[in-house]
Amino acid sequence: MRGSMFCGGDLRWWMLAIFFLCTLIAAAEERVVTHLPGFQGPLPFQLRTGYVEVDEDNGVRLFYYFTLSEGSSADDPVMLWLSGGPGCTSFTGLVYQIGPLSFDLDSYMGGLPKLVYRPESWTKVSNIIFLDSPVGAGFSYSVKEQGYNSSDTKAVSHILVFLKKWFDEHPEFLSNPLYIGGDSYAGMIVPTVTSEIAKGLKIVGSKPTMNLKGCLVGNPFTDQSNFDGPSKIPFAHRMALISDQMYKSYKKSCRGGDNRHQSIQCRNSLDAIDECVKDISEFHVLEPRCAYASPHQYNVLKLKTSLGVQKMQQLPDFTAEGLHLSEISTEQCYIHCLEYGQTMPQ
Repeated sequence: MRGSMFCGGDLRWWMLAIFFLCTLIAAAEERVVTHLPGFQGPLPFQLRTGYVEVDEDNGVRLFYYFTLSEGSSADDPVMLWLSGGPGCTSFTGLVYQIGPLSFDLDSYMGGLPKLVYRPESWTKVSNIIFLDSPVGAGFSYSVKEQGYNSSDTKAVSHILVFLKKWFDEHPEFLSNPLYIGGDSYAGMIVPTVTSEIAKGLKIVGSKPTMNLKGCLVGNPFTDQSNFDGPSKIPFAHRMALISDQMYKSYKKSCRGGDNRHQSIQCRNSLDAIDECVKDISEFHVLEPRCAYASPHQYNVLKLKTSLGVQKMQQLPDFTAEGLHLSEISTEQCYIHCLEYGQTMPQ
């Protein structure tokens, strides 16, 4: 999900964030990060970063940020957090949603953005793995080009391999309660990952045995045709974004709210509603719509044969030496979400 903080000139925040976060990637093994550019002093929480190889044939490696609980990391739950898109970096979860960092938007006057501690972070009570998935999202990458061919099914498979290997490297967390979470398009991924883990737990003698407790999704993409799309119209009416008359016309012409079988009258009602709310952010109705985040109609259900990596914004070559990049090249640092055809049934 593209956050409303990225509107207009705030694109520089995203670029600068990618600049300094590339400094975290110096080796494949897990590293402890104590300082970040833009944050004054040492971090008041424990942050680790690393890679896990999930496809040896193609050299697919998924990048993660691991924030330990500020409570009791030995006992508190472990949560895997996936971002939406599909194909957006989990950095959004770390600094814009549930993580312990955020940008100081009010005092920004140009230059390197200032990072501040977010006291209401979910890391107060949980250990969180923010995973860049699928391959190509954030700092996750593939050595071979064919490794970037992806789908929902393959993304789920990679996540399961990631969890298996991550717990192999972190056996001290194996008994902690495990939750799978995410937002937006992760609503298609989280339930499947959770289901596959649950199936594995039923296999007698399977190792390791993850202590799966549940899953959670925020503003999830689930079924665009039958639920996600139609549900926005009653919401718009309850929020007084469309008139009673417009809503009644929609209910009458669209068979009580069934958008699947559209008559000309139903289509006209839907077009009128679209025109009415076109300048309102669907992610936060009190904030302006991000013009550059959705420059054209995006159909998440469109089919593609392979993963298309958007290279509209990349790190310039001169940053490579200063940021000490070793595992990935500057051409692999992207700020845009990826696009690929979804393959799971609605």
